[in-house]
Amino acid sequence: MEKTSVTSQPAPQAPSRPSRLPGRFARLPELAGPGFLPLGLFARLPLAMLTVGTLTLVTAVSHSYAIGGMAAGAVGIGSAVGAPVLGSLADRAGQRIVLLVAAVVNTLAVVGLLAAAYLTTGYGSEGEAAGVLIVAFLAGASCPQVGPMARVRWMALTTRNLSPAAANGARSVAANRADLDTALSYEGTADEVTFVLGPALVGVLASLVAPWLPLALAAVMTITLVPAFAVHPSQHAVVPAPRKPRTGVAPSNGQASIGEHSAQVPAQRRHRWAGAVVAVPVVAMVCMGTFFGATQNALSAFSAQYATAEIAGLLYAVMGLSSAVAALSVAFWPQRFSLASRWVAAALAMSVLSLLLLLPAGIWPMIFVLLILGIPVGPVMVTVFSIGGVVAPAGRMATVMTALASGIVAGTALGSYLAGQLAQTQGPGAAFVVSMAAAAGLLLLGVLTSLVMMRQPQG
Repeated sequence: MEKTSVTSQPAPQAPSRPSRLPGRFARLPELAGPGFLPLGLFARLPLAMLTVGTLTLVTAVSHSYAIGGMAAGAVGIGSAVGAPVLGSLADRAGQRIVLLVAAVVNTLAVVGLLAAAYLTTGYGSEGEAAGVLIVAFLAGASCPQVGPMARVRWMALTTRNLSPAAANGARSVAANRADLDTALSYEGTADEVTFVLGPALVGVLASLVAPWLPLALAAVMTITLVPAFAVHPSQHAVVPAPRKPRTGVAPSNGQASIGEHSAQVPAQRRHRWAGAVVAVPVVAMVCMGTFFGATQNALSAFSAQYATAEIAGLLYAVMGLSSAVAALSVAFWPQRFSLASRWVAAALAMSVLSLLLLLPAGIWPMIFVLLILGIPVGPVMVTVFSIGGVVAPAGRMATVMTALASGIVAGTALGSYLAGQLAQTQGPGAAFVVSMAAAAGLLLLGVLTSLVMMRQPQG
């Protein structure tokens, strides 16, 4: 199979205008161009609505929690399988065409899911719901991966000047690295906001209007916002390199690939090193997803003891709020605080604070614990995505970013299952143990990454 590389090209410069964003974040519209931030935020919202929207719709029409859960699981499995495929295609063919096709296919799949849900005559067994499950899988598999694609664009826009020779004195290497930290911290916050906003929007629309409305709105957003994101001028920053690059020869335009800039080491040495550790951040994201899924399910069992299970979503949103704010703070962390050290420090705090989940004996104490626990969660996510950019082989940045996102989806399903089984048989305390184990796994992987990166060959 012929290898491809991704080169970083400057995006067309828009007329500069004063930014309303504070501090370092004011640089982001200058880097990506006008409109990119709201597009990147709202174009990923349909993905956050899809799983919960499917669960709500299918449960409502089938009157079966089991079938509704299976449909939501089919969406999750489809997303976990389809995301890396879309990422690989984007590495080879470019983001624009992949996102445009995915937007059309996903819109049709969601419309098909709505039709299948209401046209299915009986839900007496899983077999009768097979059509709904198949379409749900296709909807998940085709969902445009806006978040990972946005991260790839930020890496291209910021890392093109990471070498002193490329900077031409315009900005220092440290300043461009700070831009990348700022962009990735913003992306982590955007993910947290959509993870909270998406399910909340589904709940409001489904309860006040109709269970079909959230998915219908998601389809409309996909067919309008995703194409706008696909053709945004920032997409020119990441283009596929020629399919037959000559071995050992730099790209003809004199620009190094994103992977080469990210690692700051000779290409051949870095490739060998990246190949050995590229799976580590993916496994870490599985642990992160397991933490999310287990915490969600454990909170459902916990809240049922003191109020109603329905407020579990509000409790979980508290952790998402502090996580989002903490993710923004990563932009201001000092450059000498290395990625590996950040991972270990934040994961250690997450592991220790997760022990507090066993202590609350009421809703308000749990709110306080979740508010504190969320603080290290955002920085861990931002850092793991950054590490993924460092270890990604040249020409496979979108593949790695989408694999990281898929890891969260797969981990969420795993954590939900494990915690659900424990909560059913032994109560919420046992379910929270799954969250603690996932946090401990993140810490162990962070230590492993730190040891490996200390042995990283230097250029």
